[in-house]
Amino acid sequence: MLTDFARRQYQRLGHRYASDLTDEEVALISPMLPPAKAGGRRRTTALREVLNAILYLLRTGCQWRMLPEGFLPRSTVSGGSGNSGSGSASG
Repeated sequence: MLTDFARRQYQRLGHRYASDLTDEEVALISPMLPPAKAGGRRRTTALREVLNAILYLLRTGCQWRMLPEGFLPRSTVSGGSGNSGSGSASG
């Protein structure tokens, strides 16, 4: 059972969804995210938003095609391989 202290600690106030990452969580995992490729266009997609969408899918169990409009396009979140029905983030 959660105590009042723990309940306040784990609240997700100010986020769209309960599965969205907090700033502290992003700071913790940022060093593990791949850097942008050198020599190409600048990255225009925030990896935080990709992770938020993937975590939403995992938390709710919804299908890729049922991803709410507030998230990035399905093809961006699933890796853009065109095989969004596979259920894997890498395509």
